[in-house]
Amino acid sequence: MAPMKKTTFRKPGDSPVKWVVLDAQDQVVGRLASHVAVRLMGKNRPDYTPSFTCGEGVVVVNCEKVVFTGAKWDKKIYRRHSGYIGGLKELTARKILSSHPDRILFMAVKRMLPKGKLGEHMIKRLKIYAGSEHPHGSQTPETVKLA
Repeated sequence: MAPMKKTTFRKPGDSPVKWVVLDAQDQVVGRLASHVAVRLMGKNRPDYTPSFTCGEGVVVVNCEKVVFTGAKWDKKIYRRHSGYIGGLKELTARKILSSHPDRILFMAVKRMLPKGKLGEHMIKRLKIYAGSEHPHGSQTPETVKLA
C-alpha cells in the first residue's frame, strides 16, 4: 500500500521576506507592472497560497525612465474626483511623470493586486524610486534582470 502524501499550507510568518530590485529603465509600464504584481502576490513561487501574502518585497529604481507604447503619453488620462460638483481632475501621463514619476507605476501595480486587506498588505512591500539609488541595502536585495 502506497503512503499517503500530505499537503502543507503556508502560515503567516513561515519564511522571511525576500527583497528584489528591478530596474525600470526603458521598460513598458504595463508589462513591468504585471511582473511586479506577480512577485508581490507570490505567484512565481511554488508555495503560493492565495489567502496569504507569501510574495517578495520589490524595490523599483529608475521609474522616471519608463516608457509607454504608442501615443499614450498624451492620450492616457488619469481621472480622480473629489466628490464635489465639478470636482473631476484629469491629468495626462506626461504631466504625472513630470511631477510625480513614481505614481504611474504605483497606480498600475495597485490596480493589478487583489482588492481589500490582502492587497493593502501587498502594496506596502512595494518601494518605488525615481533615481537609481535606494535606501534598502540592509535587506540585501537581489537584482533581477527583466527581458
